[in-house]
Amino acid sequence: MDKDSQGLLDSSLMASGTASRSEDEESLAGQKRASSQALGTIPKRRSSSRFIKRKKFDDELVESSLAKSSTRAKGASGVEPGRCSGSEPSSSEKKKVSKAPSTPVPPSPAPTPGITKRVKKSKQPLQVTKDLGRWKPADDLLLINAVLQTNDLTSVHLGVKFSCRFTLREVQERWYALLYDPVISKLACQAMRQLHPEAIAAIQSKALFSKAEEQLLSKVGSTSQPTLETFQDLLHRHPDAFYLARTAKALQAHWQLMKQYYLLEDQTVQPLPKGDQVLNFSDAEDLIDDSKLKDMRDEVLEHELTVADRRQKREIRQLEQELHKWQVLVDSITGMSSPDFDNQTLAVLRGRMVRYLMRSREITLGRATKDNQIDVDLSLEGPAWKISRKQGVIKLKNNGDFFIANEGRRPIYIDGRPVLCGSKWRLSNNSVVEIASLRFVFLINQDLIALIRAEAAKITPQ
Repeated sequence: MDKDSQGLLDSSLMASGTASRSEDEESLAGQKRASSQALGTIPKRRSSSRFIKRKKFDDELVESSLAKSSTRAKGASGVEPGRCSGSEPSSSEKKKVSKAPSTPVPPSPAPTPGITKRVKKSKQPLQVTKDLGRWKPADDLLLINAVLQTNDLTSVHLGVKFSCRFTLREVQERWYALLYDPVISKLACQAMRQLHPEAIAAIQSKALFSKAEEQLLSKVGSTSQPTLETFQDLLHRHPDAFYLARTAKALQAHWQLMKQYYLLEDQTVQPLPKGDQVLNFSDAEDLIDDSKLKDMRDEVLEHELTVADRRQKREIRQLEQELHKWQVLVDSITGMSSPDFDNQTLAVLRGRMVRYLMRSREITLGRATKDNQIDVDLSLEGPAWKISRKQGVIKLKNNGDFFIANEGRRPIYIDGRPVLCGSKWRLSNNSVVEIASLRFVFLINQDLIALIRAEAAKITPQ
C-alpha cells in the first residue's frame, strides 16, 4: 500500500507540474498578444535569411554601392560591442530604416518589358533579312511594276521572270508583306533605292503590258507594215496610256508577238470543227496517200546552190587569169637531181623541203595569211611563226646583181652575216640565206644573167 500511494503521489505531482507549465505558457502568450494588440504591431513571422540574386540595373548598382559605403562607415564608428546580430533594433535605428526607402527608387519590374522589346526587335530584322535573301530588290521592283500594270497576281506569276522560281502563294505573300508589313516594306524600299540606274531601267523595260496598251497596239493592222516611226507616233499620241519606259522598238516587238498569236483586231481565228472527233496529226498522216505525193522543188535551196556555183566558177576564172602573174613557182623536192634552169628562171631559192623559182626581177619573202598574199611563202618549208608577214625583198638590178632587203623584225643572216631591219645585202651564187632557223641556198642562173648584163651593156652606150 505504501508503494502504491507513493506512485500515485508522484504521478499527481508530475501532472500538476505539467499543468502549471502549460498555464504559465498560456499566460505568457496571452500577455504577448495583449501587448502586441496594445502597441498595434503584427507578430513577426519566420522567414528565410538567404539573398536571392538577380541582375541589377545601373541605378540600383550605384545605390547599392553608396549603401555599402555608408554601412561600412557606420559599422566602424557606432556599433555597440555588446549587441548581438539577432537583437532587435532600437527605435532610432527603426527610424533610420524607415527613412531609407523614402529615396525615389525606380521600380524593378519596369525595365524588363524594354528588354523583351529590344530582344524582339533585334530578332525581327534577322528573319526579314533571311526573307530578303530570296527576294532580291530587283524582284520586288519587278513585282511592283507588274502589279501596277496588270492588277492581277496570277498574271504576274505567269508573265514575270524573277531571279528564282516562286509559287503563286509566295508571290501573294510577298505582295501582302510589301503592303502591310512596315519592317519588310521599309527594308525593301531601302534596297530598291540602292539599285543602279541602269539596273532600274532594265527592270522597267521588262514591265508587263497592260490591257489599255494592248488595246492600242491591236488597232495597228496586221496587213500593214508598220515601222518604228509608226510606234513612235503612237507613243506621242497616247503618253498617258503607255508605261514610262516604253520605246518604239519594244512596242514593235510586242505587236509582232500579238500578230503571231492572232490577237489583233483585224485577225480572226478559225473555229474548231463541231464534230465530236478532232483530227490530230497522226490521223491526218495516216490519211495521206504516199503515191500521190509529188517531189516538190525547193526554190530556196536551188537558189542557194546556184549562187554557190557561180561563186566557185568566178574564183576559178580569177585564178586562171592570175596564172601569168605568178612570179614564183614552188616545187617539192623528191630527192632526185634538180633540173637545169629554164629560159624564164632567174634564180632559185632552195630549201630542205621546197625550192622557190624566181621568174621576175623582184619577189617578196614572208609568211602568207588570209589578208596578206606574198610571192614566197616560207611556211611551206617549216615552222614560220617567228617570221614576219613581209620579211624581205629580193631584187635584180640592171647590172645583173641580186640584192636582199630586210623589212621584218628579225634579222636575216647571209653567209652568217646579220642583215638588220632596213638594211640591204648583195647575194651571190650559192649564198646561204637563214631566216628564223630556216636555211636556203640561193642559186643564180648564170647564163640568163649574162644575157641580161650584155643587153644592159648594149643599151647603156646608146
